Amino acid sequence: MAIDKARAEAAIREFLIAVGEDPDRPGLLETPDRVARAAQEVLGGYDEDPSLHLRKQFHENDNEEMVIVRDIPFSSLCEHHILPFTGKAHVAYIPHEGRITGLSKIARCVNGYARRLQLQERLTAQIADAMMAELRPRGVLVVLEAEHMCMTMRGVRAAGALTTTSAVRGSFRSDIRTREEALRLLGL
Repeated sequence: MAIDKARAEAAIREFLIAVGEDPDRPGLLETPDRVARAAQEVLGGYDEDPSLHLRKQFHENDNEEMVIVRDIPFSSLCEHHILPFTGKAHVAYIPHEGRITGLSKIARCVNGYARRLQLQERLTAQIADAMMAELRPRGVLVVLEAEHMCMTMRGVRAAGALTTTSAVRGSFRSDIRTREEALRLLGL
């Protein structure tokens, strides 16, 4: 989905007028263009299938040991208020038949899905489902921790409050010991 830059600029200009600003004053003259360009960058995840990053795979014969990538930074926009939420993703998986992916590919997958209007719950599930579909591992555990500006800047104004979501698939769901091991290794 390519952003219609001219339409976005016109909408931002109208927004500035709606909140009582003068879009023609010096400090705001280029704001509609800047916001439209920022939207192209921040919402660039619509222009890709983030799961495709996981198709870069390697075979490590007989490797079925847990792989964990923790503290993957991400930023997204809440679809309810179009305000940012930022945090860290933690991804664990157990390979099947030695099928593993590059660690950076997991981070690329996380950030591809994050660069859309999102809900943290959906983002968590999308990452887990992509891992399951592309790697066909024994199991996947995805945990996201994020601070939502819609809670920090407005409403309850609970600065510093973190929201934690998890998506549990395969052996992490069926074997509590495996899930507990992963959570312990993640420090959660």
